Amino acid sequence: MKPMIISLSGVRGIIGENLTPDVLSKLAASFGTILHGGKVVVATDSRISRQMCLDAVISGLISSGCDVINIGISPTPSLQIMVQELKARGGICITASHNPPEWNGLKFYRSEGILLGQTLAKKLLSVYEHSRISPTPARGGGINYVPWEKLGEVREKKDAHLFHINAILKKLNVKLIRRRKFKVVIDCGNGAGAVATPAFLKELGCQVIKLNCETRGFFNRPPEPIPKNIGELRSVILKKKAEIGFAQDADADRLAIVSEEGKCLGEDYSLALATQFVLTHKPGTVVTNLSTTMAIDDVAEKFGCRCLRTKVGEINVVETMKRVSAVIGGEGNGGVIFPSVHYGRDSLIGMGLILQYMAETHMLISALARSIPQYHIKKGKISVKGAGRDILKKVRSSLKTCLPAGMDAKLDLRDGVKAMWEDCWVHVRPSGTEPVMRIVAEAKTKKKASQIYKMAANLIQ
Repeated sequence: MKPMIISLSGVRGIIGENLTPDVLSKLAASFGTILHGGKVVVATDSRISRQMCLDAVISGLISSGCDVINIGISPTPSLQIMVQELKARGGICITASHNPPEWNGLKFYRSEGILLGQTLAKKLLSVYEHSRISPTPARGGGINYVPWEKLGEVREKKDAHLFHINAILKKLNVKLIRRRKFKVVIDCGNGAGAVATPAFLKELGCQVIKLNCETRGFFNRPPEPIPKNIGELRSVILKKKAEIGFAQDADADRLAIVSEEGKCLGEDYSLALATQFVLTHKPGTVVTNLSTTMAIDDVAEKFGCRCLRTKVGEINVVETMKRVSAVIGGEGNGGVIFPSVHYGRDSLIGMGLILQYMAETHMLISALARSIPQYHIKKGKISVKGAGRDILKKVRSSLKTCLPAGMDAKLDLRDGVKAMWEDCWVHVRPSGTEPVMRIVAEAKTKKKASQIYKMAANLIQ
């Protein structure tokens, strides 16, 4: 049996194999223990296993003295905002994000509505691991199971997405966007975005054409909103002559954009476009991760702003954004973080910023995309056997002189191995959400991007 995937982003596993009710309940009780009880907001994405996971998580939380506020099927950013709105001790989103339907997982949030970070995550896992060794409550760092009279209570709140929508609307020029009456196609992938996204776009005066906007538990397409998975969206945009299309993953924190020409812009350009729009209004520091397109650096430089790079992972970007008071940030997987609303990846925020950009400039999304330096980026993953550390060591020793011919690479070793040349780069790192090694390569030409990607893949294999 494969082990669970544990990272700063939370815990993920396969239902019936390594993610069972017992595991889920103990993880939730461990979270309640480090919070010392109090109010915890819980949400789920739409996958079939949500109810089983929800029941187990609620059981674990109330057994450790937490009062649970169940907001049901909701986007992850909706949960983050509700943690702050309700002044909760923390939150748990039951989701496996872009992973296939047999997966599920838990994302843990602290009172600020952001992921736990390294210190709290280690504390949580320490309590959980002790609970597997010794069932004795509250001794030696284990779970603090409370007596019957101190058990937590459960209540439901079904309007969380409205708080989320209103928080974003306050930061947009809603009247301007409404005047444009954009025709928009939205593909929610039958994920949690189906709850909030159509309502949000209608508030912006859009004519909304909905694809995969049900929450019955089955995904009509793979949850990850990458080009090969959103062919239906591209076709409908052309057929209906829509001005733009948006696609989300299962928990709606990632945004992919398709132009009026039916062209996928690439998730990296969701952030690049949002960044260019925000800097037009408010120049400032931009933060993104090591695997995101060079176009972000180019956009920041155009406005005389600095762009800082972090390890991959939302919390790594968020903590740096908070430290430097960044005006915008995010990740190249379509995760736009706009701190004026909240510190979390949010596909709805991305949509709102892009629509206002189009409304202000009276430009098509394809033209706006062309205004940003264009690079060719290739992403992939390889299942590996053996220690990721050993693989990275071999990749590190080989990358420096492999390509481009005759040019030494500059290496960044903060997160796996990133080799950078003058006009291209490749990043190899172990995934925090799947048992794979991820490869991202970017260059000014498609040929060179494919070349350095293939080189890195061959080194891994």
